[in-house]
Amino acid sequence: MNTKTQSHKIPFILLAIYTILFITLAIDPYSRAVWWAESIPVLIVVGILLLTYSNFKFSNLSYFLMVVFLCYHTIGGYFTFALVPFDWGNNALSQLGFDFILPEGRNNFDRLGHFLVGVFAYPAVEISLRKQWVSNGFMAWVFGVFALGFWAASYEIIEMAYAVTEGGESGVAFLGSQGDIWDAQKDMLMDILGSCVFGLLALFTQRHWRNQ
Repeated sequence: MNTKTQSHKIPFILLAIYTILFITLAIDPYSRAVWWAESIPVLIVVGILLLTYSNFKFSNLSYFLMVVFLCYHTIGGYFTFALVPFDWGNNALSQLGFDFILPEGRNNFDRLGHFLVGVFAYPAVEISLRKQWVSNGFMAWVFGVFALGFWAASYEIIEMAYAVTEGGESGVAFLGSQGDIWDAQKDMLMDILGSCVFGLLALFTQRHWRNQ
């Protein structure tokens, strides 16, 4: 079996890994209402990737990054993001010194998750260049960052709408502000910072797309 054939199997292996994780964590989540609220956007992403796979195949690195985020998000949906056991991660993040964004005494699992949302800038840059929607790498990067910025703002509105409509414990858990009045703005900032980083990663690794 040649290397290219093996490479084509990677998206299916990643899908299998995620499917197993999703089914396992769907059995007994902390809050069934929050689980569905967090899972529906993820299932939409997976569905779009499956439906479009025959027409456009992203690079394996794109699929890997997306699955990393999907797994991370699904774990957050299982526990609710504020209750994920993350003491080691919080301790590590506190060493960075970004106290305004990553304060001590708060579960920053969700804040790191918002940074990881930026992984979707990678496939956004990839598809815009491979489909020649833009003329150069810089414009592809701008497209990726703006696309993720729009999604970041939209998701914060979705969180607000759910919290207002559902109310109660599940509404608070889905909103995940943990008492921070600037939570939405900080989350959007992390989304955008992540998209800047992963968009640049796409530009630096685009030579590998031609080998798949």
